[in-house]
Amino acid sequence: MKKISIYDTTLRDGTQADEINLSSPDKIRIALKLDELGVDYIEGGWPGSNKTDRAFFAEIKKHQLNHSKIAAFGSTHAAKNNAENDKNLNMLIDAAPDVVTLFGKTWDLHVREALRVPLERNLELIHDSLAYLRPKFSEIFYDAEHFFDGYKANRDYALATLKKAHEAGADVLVLCDTNGGTMPQEISDIIADLKKELGDARFGIHTHNDSEMAVANSIQAVLQGAEQIQGTINGYGERCGNANLCSIIPNLELKFDGQYQCLPEGKLQQLTTISNFVSETCNLRPFLRQPYVGRSAFAHKGGVHVSAVMRNALTYEHIVPEGVGNHQRILLSDLSGRSNILFMAKKYGYDLDKNDSAVLDLLTEIKERESIGYEYSSAEASFELMFFRAMGWSKQYFKLMNFSVMDAMRKNGEAFIEATVRLKVGGKIEHTAASGMGQVNSLDQALRKALYPFYPCLKEMRLDDFKVRVLSGTTRDTGGTASNVRVLIESADKDSRWTTVGVSYDVIHASWEALVDSVNYKLFKDDPKKWPSKAD
Repeated sequence: MKKISIYDTTLRDGTQADEINLSSPDKIRIALKLDELGVDYIEGGWPGSNKTDRAFFAEIKKHQLNHSKIAAFGSTHAAKNNAENDKNLNMLIDAAPDVVTLFGKTWDLHVREALRVPLERNLELIHDSLAYLRPKFSEIFYDAEHFFDGYKANRDYALATLKKAHEAGADVLVLCDTNGGTMPQEISDIIADLKKELGDARFGIHTHNDSEMAVANSIQAVLQGAEQIQGTINGYGERCGNANLCSIIPNLELKFDGQYQCLPEGKLQQLTTISNFVSETCNLRPFLRQPYVGRSAFAHKGGVHVSAVMRNALTYEHIVPEGVGNHQRILLSDLSGRSNILFMAKKYGYDLDKNDSAVLDLLTEIKERESIGYEYSSAEASFELMFFRAMGWSKQYFKLMNFSVMDAMRKNGEAFIEATVRLKVGGKIEHTAASGMGQVNSLDQALRKALYPFYPCLKEMRLDDFKVRVLSGTTRDTGGTASNVRVLIESADKDSRWTTVGVSYDVIHASWEALVDSVNYKLFKDDPKKWPSKAD
């Protein structure tokens, strides 16, 4: 089994994505999680470029890492300086990382147009910078920026830059597809040529995803002998992103009959959790359809698929989801067959027959509801409530008598919104009013105000997300503004997270429906006396 070093650059290259801004504490939290995952190197940033990165290198020393080494990133020294008096090189030394990665120019176009120095001077910059740092660190990596474009433009010069880095003591020559336009066969052919020219050198790969080839190119480089892969969690990075380690790692570990090891034994099962953690810390929604770690990666919707998966998951799943910390999901929709209902029933503790009248009634109701805009593949909590009602559950935690919402504008231009709710709960009529930040928030506040005395557990429930979508194909005679709307509300408490749905031509009514389902689901799942229980 060959060990492939995983070099994570989420904290440096990943933060160049236009939606990502990480504070130094954010970067520390991600670094500690990457250490738990067992990546070999964590690139913390460029000390010479900003205060946030310098703060990271100072703070990370206070934490004991169990596996990963911390790498600092920098460039070859400025052409007007020598290596010894170059500020950026000396800031790398002052940051005191475990490892240094230095990048230099490989493409003669960049030497002439960006650096604006003679080609020979660039070779000196590469050699002298690495030679200066070499005695000060146990490992030094050289990132050959724009290597593949440089090779195709001027093979001899690109090779000369690598040879200078190799002579100066770089442990790994990292070949960068910086513009992301190289094809896998080119990667293969070029690395084969390099091995002839630099037979004793060790190679790494750093690819970008502008041609949707970053993962494929990284794997192709490994097949040609590359020992280190640089990439980011979830493929975050500038433009179209960097090579996605959440795809590269499982591909190498699971698809090549045990030839490659990227993470310590048993760590691959943490991949989905780490992927979601990084997304949340970056304040980004996880990509549902991301291979291996996405919520939809092992989701099945069509009835034929579900029927087969229930017999043997391998019929429609290329790996066991738990191998990467994910899990199988069965979705409910107008494409559903009885197999979908039976699978969900089993999940809730009911072993139903496919000809059970409740199964047929549920399937009919799902199809009718989805024809007007309901979406149960996302709103599993609303489906669960509907399922248990079909099984005979009839308990009502509260009954709506009426609600109203007043939305007004004051003289000073400020909005004033107030919701009034009348409920029957615990044998009493509760009439409450509340104002909030918007109509739905006001309704939520008024509803909670009425229910808190009877159900204190609702105080630990929160609404995390609210989505509204106008549904095409449901427009009434009065025009497009009378289309049905679908509202999805994502709620959470200290233990779990759930999503509910509401549909109406009125966004407030749709929101109320989703909101009531959300509250009912919280009360239902926490109710020790609900009937029927899963064991009945």
